[in-house]
Amino acid sequence: MEVVASAPGKVLITGGYLILERPNAGLILSTNARFYSIVKPLYEEIKPERWAWSWTDVRVSSPQLSREVTYKLSLKKSTLQSTTSRNTVNPFVEHAVQYAVAAARRIFIENGKEDSLEKLLLQGLDITILGCNDFYSYRCQVEACGLPLTQETLAALPPFSAITFNAEHSNGAVYRNCKPEVAKTGLGSSAAMTTSVVAALLHYFGVVKLPSSSKCLIEQETAESNIDLVHIIAQAAHCFAQGKIGSGFDVSAAVYGSQRYIRFSPSVLSSAQMGRNYLPDLISGILKEKWDHETCHFSLPPLMTLLLGEPGSGGSSTPSMVGSVKQWQKVDPEKSLETWTLLASANAKFETQLKLLNKLAHEQWPAGRRGAEEIVEADGGGQSWPNPSKSDRSLDVDAVEAGSWAGGWSF
Repeated sequence: MEVVASAPGKVLITGGYLILERPNAGLILSTNARFYSIVKPLYEEIKPERWAWSWTDVRVSSPQLSREVTYKLSLKKSTLQSTTSRNTVNPFVEHAVQYAVAAARRIFIENGKEDSLEKLLLQGLDITILGCNDFYSYRCQVEACGLPLTQETLAALPPFSAITFNAEHSNGAVYRNCKPEVAKTGLGSSAAMTTSVVAALLHYFGVVKLPSSSKCLIEQETAESNIDLVHIIAQAAHCFAQGKIGSGFDVSAAVYGSQRYIRFSPSVLSSAQMGRNYLPDLISGILKEKWDHETCHFSLPPLMTLLLGEPGSGGSSTPSMVGSVKQWQKVDPEKSLETWTLLASANAKFETQLKLLNKLAHEQWPAGRRGAEEIVEADGGGQSWPNPSKSDRSLDVDAVEAGSWAGGWSF
């Protein structure tokens, strides 16, 4: 049996930084760029002696990175031990596999079906991970080929293009074993990847039944009763892999799609950690916690499209930027509170306007198209924003075109 599960990337429209603290909300759009995880048995048959084993084999392949990592998986502890170089491992993948296996084990034990899981695990796990090109920057490759930096050039790249950049010797020879340099575009690749791995494994084990792409009504109803489990395990795996309990909006978007989101209380995960070093016990504690995140459907109004561009000035580190903001809040609490209040108010007004456009479109379609255009025209044909740096001056022209309703920067 082979299972393929996918999860989308995200774009945070409003709620930057504020979304870290309850009850501030954020508006999130899921993207058509997705991560795909393929799970199948590593071995076709189970040899008799394998039933006495205390471990099994796991292989994780990332063709775009030209990487293949092998592990030994403890059947009792649900933990992985790499049998290849640690330089090639991905902590998000490792946590996704371990947490999904531990969750499956806990649920199978409760249902008295542990032997069914053992049979699947003893066949080994062969996992392949692929990400859409939109998650990565191909600027260097395009420029090296002398091609124009246009949407058409990017669209012409083969799906799941390689993203490994090789260094060269002075004589022109190529290092084949160098660590790949990955330039990302900020669409939440780690969250989408983690979620797709968790979803694929839980479906492969039979813990959840997720709908196919051509889902019927019965599949949809079944999926709604299973999807929360995928969300909890993916959130836990992602948070512990990155070493901090973030807002979780990127994982939530990967699971539920576009939404209005209010984060879960950090204590949900921090409490579950207390006194639990054995992974199955940790997962059991996480599943018993009361997850209090809030989500509701959100979408852009009809005929409104989100356009994203890469300025070419390099990416930013989200953890370091969040750390800087937290430090600023401590140093100047009065000013930061004032700024937070103003920003929250602006976000609420922005959300209200989007709701009005959606309401207009649904009540007066097709007249809603004309009404939406009238609102955009009355708003001045676009909203200009202050430049964060001189290196982004081109965004004045490129990001705020005639007919644009809003523009901004993603950090």
